Amino acid sequence: MDKSYRVKWTERSLSNALEIKTYLKRKFSKKEVSRFEDLLKQFENTVSNFPTLYPESQNQKSLRRAIVHRNTTVYYIFESDEVTVIAMKDNRQREPSK
Repeated sequence: MDKSYRVKWTERSLSNALEIKTYLKRKFSKKEVSRFEDLLKQFENTVSNFPTLYPESQNQKSLRRAIVHRNTTVYYIFESDEVTVIAMKDNRQREPSK
């Protein structure tokens, strides 16, 4: 491990994380909420040290998708000296109807 990169969270990604955390509080126990927070910390540590570990999108080459848990997906961009977390998705929750 030569270099550790800075990880930046966008407003959208922070909002997504809070929504997931609220969902977990409502549907599950504090243990699951704590586990979710630990998974995010672990993801941030991993991606800061190995930013190209996760695969690039076929459509958008700079966008990467990390499945941090079977229920949680994180989308991020790695450019030069920084990792920017764009969004998060909880795969358990259904998409809102349009």
